[in-house]
Amino acid sequence: MKIQGKMFIWLSFFILAMAVLYGLWSKEPVGTTALFMAFGLAIMVGYYLAFTARRVDAMAQDDKEADVADEAGELGFFAPHSWQPFSLAIGGAFAFLAVALNWWLMFFSLPIILIGIFGWVFEYYRGENQNQ
Repeated sequence: MKIQGKMFIWLSFFILAMAVLYGLWSKEPVGTTALFMAFGLAIMVGYYLAFTARRVDAMAQDDKEADVADEAGELGFFAPHSWQPFSLAIGGAFAFLAVALNWWLMFFSLPIILIGIFGWVFEYYRGENQNQ
């Protein structure tokens, strides 16, 4: 994690230099503000990663002699199949279509979105995947 912290801190200094250069050269306030905000975000992430790296054990990416397989292992549990993202995508498509066409279409999209959210949250509380 130490290398990621250093990378973000160096990135934040680069963004700060570009923000100053862009602000002086273009005299455009919106882009300059956006670059300064990007600097703030990058320095926050870099500080968090550097601060956290002191409290956790050294990982494989911190070792210059490490192999790719040293960090291999279980990444987590992922659902093997689920229809809930599809229902959320359909509901989201109707919601964006409601913004483009007319707001009454939102009444049809909200129940589909809510069904998808509740189905995804409670997917492992019922049915064949109940004991996983």
